[in-house]
Amino acid sequence: MENILLNFIAKYISLTEEEKQALLSLDIFHPVKKGTILLHEGQKSNESFFVLKGCIRVYYLLNGEEKTTAFYTELDALTPHGATNRPSEYFISCVEDSILLISNSSMEAEINSKFPKFETMCRMLSEELLVKQRIDFDEFKTSSPEQRYLNVLQKRPDLIQRVPQHQLASYLGIKPQSLSRLRARIHGKEKQ
Repeated sequence: MENILLNFIAKYISLTEEEKQALLSLDIFHPVKKGTILLHEGQKSNESFFVLKGCIRVYYLLNGEEKTTAFYTELDALTPHGATNRPSEYFISCVEDSILLISNSSMEAEINSKFPKFETMCRMLSEELLVKQRIDFDEFKTSSPEQRYLNVLQKRPDLIQRVPQHQLASYLGIKPQSLSRLRARIHGKEKQ
């Protein structure tokens, strides 16, 4: 797991051995079991998550129904709204057994003060994430359920096998029965 993290960081900044050791000496690698809720609605948290292995999802509970808004898989980062000291409006849970890098604001401040280049990397990563979220939001708002499903097939095909159908349907903004019909129609076209 350490190599996965260091290779990811190397895409943004180069680290000295001292910086690598300082980072790896922190208690940041956490195995988390499938089904674990990392953040509850209404909870305040200053933790951020980086998925080294596994899958986590964000969902709202509206009128007793779960509405999935995002999945985070390998090399995805998530800083919940709760990290801004506001109560969370949603849940974060593990869809699979996962290995997460979990940090908090004081840990990040300590690392950034000792090694300013980490702050530069975090800024670069934040900018990338904002652009990605904007693109994802715009694609979702301007596409039909079929286009959304085709987009998942193209950009995140692993989700089809990794997440339960009812969660995938919720993520696409449709009911599970509609997803079944959509899959049958699309895969029927492919066979012709």
